[in-house]
Parts: sequence; structure tokens; C-alpha cells
Amino acid sequence: MTMTTDWPAIVEHLHKTLDPGVFKVWIAPLDGEIRDASVCLDAPNEFAANWIRDRLSRAIREAAGAVLGLAPDGISLLVRSKNSEPVRRIVHPEAPVARPRSDQGVLLGPAYPEPRWRFSFEDFVVGPSNEMAYAAARGLCADLAEAGTLFVSAAPGLGKTHLVQAVGKCLSEGASHAPHRISYLTAEEFASCFVAALKARDVEGFKARLRQSDVLLLEDVHFLQNKGKMQEETLALIKSLQARGGRLVLTSSFAPRDLRHMEGQLVSLFCAGLLAHMASPTLETRRSILREKARAHQAVLPEAVSELLATRITSDVRQLESCLNNLIFKARLLNRQISLDMALEMVDQYAETRNGLDMAAIIRLVCDSFKLSETQLVSRSRKSEYVQARNTAYYLARRHTQLSLQEIGDRFHRRHSSVIKGLSVFEREVQRESALGRQLAHAAELVERTAGVGDPGRNVSETAVPD
Repeated sequence: MTMTTDWPAIVEHLHKTLDPGVFKVWIAPLDGEIRDASVCLDAPNEFAANWIRDRLSRAIREAAGAVLGLAPDGISLLVRSKNSEPVRRIVHPEAPVARPRSDQGVLLGPAYPEPRWRFSFEDFVVGPSNEMAYAAARGLCADLAEAGTLFVSAAPGLGKTHLVQAVGKCLSEGASHAPHRISYLTAEEFASCFVAALKARDVEGFKARLRQSDVLLLEDVHFLQNKGKMQEETLALIKSLQARGGRLVLTSSFAPRDLRHMEGQLVSLFCAGLLAHMASPTLETRRSILREKARAHQAVLPEAVSELLATRITSDVRQLESCLNNLIFKARLLNRQISLDMALEMVDQYAETRNGLDMAAIIRLVCDSFKLSETQLVSRSRKSEYVQARNTAYYLARRHTQLSLQEIGDRFHRRHSSVIKGLSVFEREVQRESALGRQLAHAAELVERTAGVGDPGRNVSETAVPD
């Protein structure tokens, strides 16, 4: 028997009996139901599940008894993860809680939360923008790094969490003897847990649990700016960890030097280890990410679609992957193959700064549109498809770059006069709205849409051809 309507009544009872801060941090985020005379709860993460089990299970059981008229048989806590099966732990408040060892090598129980690692080094795509951070993280896991501290800075969406979780997964699975005791949380979670422990009069217990860790993975440390007490506690925690030879990985959206409202000694500790910055991925890295993710989803991704996504979504890997995931889902939902038109509709839904079209991008996209190689495009051949592609490239270069006619001609091994002739032919055919003109206009507009530039309301014939 399942009764989901009883859980809100239990929550309301707890709201009246618990400290407001404790209720807000630990009880409010829970989903729950009464199933087979047990209280079944869904916790947002393992840290929360362990804290609730250790400190609040009795209060929950008493509240359930007051609402249901009889004490429940037990309380089960479930933590869901994308890449792992749900795990339920049965808690009987009167019985001592066992401290089992997990198959990940992480010690469970009151002292150590059990992270669920969603990412690994194996599925991290390495490129020039992140190879230093990747190598440093690998070295820290293998005890090759001289320093036991790694500080990774990057803008949101560039893979900081992926790298941190890869470290945690590697260390937990690679333990050959005693398991690594790993604490993994964000700076905001650290602050919230500290405040809750303060209100529950369990500050020393909270500190002790974290300070017994062998590895601390602390994300988004910039959250600690302007929070003096939290910075003080973080400083003490890091010092304790380093004094015992523990390992530490910190992430932030800002480099240590840019943390303006952070205590100087804490910034100094950040800088004492390895510093690694992750920049926006290069075009080739973005292509590699798309290939890897498409392979993982067993999806066929046309080269033109890959080029579109990699060209249009440049600064955020998370958005790039999300766009691809939604594209794959849409294609499967409609039982269709992924197409360029489908991708164009999808990519417009993602906020991204529009890029300009330089000459290299124009040549690459024109070649894709006309199914030519760059060698064919710039060759001396007068085949009609080659000429049409070159004239389209001339038009786009004239419209989107500051290159002179001579400079445009130089890129195609043509004279200034040849570029003028090609532009004239392009404009004449488009203005006549001939079959060829419509084909050329469509090709130019497709390149502009793919690159995310151009004015949809402007006709391609508006480009002036010099006398």
C-alpha cells in the first residue's frame, strides 16, 4: 500500500517541531511517501541522506507516528543518480547504524558520504583548452604531482565538475588497500551544512567528519566570497587536510587572483598547489566532443550537423551536449534521421553569442554546402559547380569581412577583376530570381544560418558590387 498524501502532513508536523533552519536545509528538499508501513524518502544526494539518517531519523519516525497513529516499521532513504541504480538504506532509529564499505572504496556511515560518480577520465574529451587541467588531475590521482592540491578555474559549462568527479571515481576505484575517504560537495553545500550543524549544536561533529577525509573535492569556492566565517572554517579544513598529507581539488569560475573578497591566507593556500585554467574548447575539440557523445548515444551524426553545432555553440560544453541530446531525442521521437534542417531549428533555441564569419570559416562552410574540397574550390577548374561555389564565397567574403577585393582574390589565386566578375554574376542571377539565382541565394543564406550571422530580413542582392 502506498500513501503519498501522508508525507505532506508529516512534513507539516516536522515544520512545527524542528528548528526552522534545520527544516529548510534537510527536510524541505525531500520527497517522500508511506509504503508498506515504512517511510520512504528521496534525498538529493548522499551527504544529505547520511546526515538525515544520523540526526533526523528519530524525529521523522516520531512525526510519522503522530500523523499515522502508529510508528512506522522503518525509514528508507533513496538517492538517485543518472548512471547508477537507486540505492535504499533501511534505518531503524533504535538500532545502531552499521558502517559498511561500498564497492566504490568509499567508507560509508556517519563520517563519510558516498558520492555517486557520473563522470570519468575515459569520457573526458581532451583538447588544447583543457589538457593542462586534465594532466594535473591525472597526476594527482597517480601521486605524480608534487603538490597534493589542484585548483581548477573555468567559466561555467566547460567541464570542471566532470574533471572533479573523474578524480573522485579514479581514487575510489583505484584504492588497493584501505579505501580513500572522500568528501565531495560544493562550497554552498558546505556552508549550508555548517549552518545546519550550528543550529543542531553539532558543529564539532560536522568538522570532525570532514577533517577525517583523505580527499576533499570542493566545488565553486568563489561562493565563499564575502562570507568571513565560512572562509575561516574552510581555511581550517584545508590546513588540517594538508597537514595529514591529504589531497584536495578545488574548482571556481575565477582564478585565485580574481577572488577579490577572499581572505588572503585562503587565497595563498589556493595558489600553493597546481593551478590549471580551462578555456573555451577549440573548434576541433568541440567536434571531438560531439563525435564522442553521439557515439555514446549510438546516434548517426552527419558531418554537416556536427559542423553546425560546433560552429554555433562555442563557449559552453554543457549547452553543446544539451543541444545534441535534444536533437537525438527529437529525431528518435519523430522516427527520423538527424538532418541539417532539424539541427538548425534546434540550435536557434540555445543562447550563444553570434560569431563573425572570417575567410577560413567561409571557405569551410561553402565547401560543405557545395560538397567540394578546399582544393577544388580554389583550383583553376571552370566546372559550373566550382564557379558557383567561388562566386558565393566572394559574396560572403565581401559582406562579412573587411578584406579588399585583391585580398579576396589572393585567397582563391584569382585577380581583382575575377572577383568583380564573380560578384557581378552572383548579383545578376539573384536579382533575376533565376533557378541558378535561387540556388546561389539559398546556399549563401544556409552558410549564414549555419554560422549564426546575417540579417534574415535582408536580401542577398543588397551587397554592392564595386565599379
